[in-house]
Amino acid sequence: MTEAVTGATDPIRVLIADDQPLVRRGLALILGPAPSVTVVAEAENGEQAVALAAEHRPDVVVMDIRMPVLDGVAATERLARDLPECRVLALSTFDMDEYVVAALRAGACGFLPKDSSPEELVAAIRTVRSGEAAVAPRLLTRLISAYVRTGPAAPRDRRQAAPETVAGLTPREVEVWRLLATGLDNNEIARAMEISVSTVKNYITSVFDKLAVRDRAQAVIAAYESGLVEVRQPADAD
Repeated sequence: MTEAVTGATDPIRVLIADDQPLVRRGLALILGPAPSVTVVAEAENGEQAVALAAEHRPDVVVMDIRMPVLDGVAATERLARDLPECRVLALSTFDMDEYVVAALRAGACGFLPKDSSPEELVAAIRTVRSGEAAVAPRLLTRLISAYVRTGPAAPRDRRQAAPETVAGLTPREVEVWRLLATGLDNNEIARAMEISVSTVKNYITSVFDKLAVRDRAQAVIAAYESGLVEVRQPADAD
């Protein structure tokens, strides 16, 4: 009983990685008053972030994407491989940035623009610590659509593969995956398929397992890469 209570109240251990001292200091000052968060270390590049993460074992690394020596994408990939229990929240100056998609593909559990509010930062840290993806579904699909549209085309044979055969998914699982990838949340998927939210959650867990993805963000990326979801050309500006 005591251990359970203690575990529930333990603060989230956070490592901040950013090459700009003022940004690091600002993030630390923002997180300092948060009762559920403790900053355990600060890194000025990706290489240092990986080393300090191995030393301090933080729950979450708040990772700037563009840094010298080793960038945030490469550092995230190392952490996902070597310290899978450590969650990465990627930061970027721009929300529409192909490096964000690269970081999510590498294993980041969420993304936050640097102009987000302190409350949004703390909430995102809590979300990724819980194992969820801290990216708004519609922002994620818009972001990935932009990257796929402007980035290198996927290999022809990969895009033409039938999504229904991917990883042995059932037709219902494919439909849940498809709806998830278009930006619907669990409640919206439940309404669209006329099933319960708990059933949606069960399907999503199965989809994640079969696709070998860690969270919603990686599942959306996989949907675009497999050709399950087609990239829509942007409509004319209003």
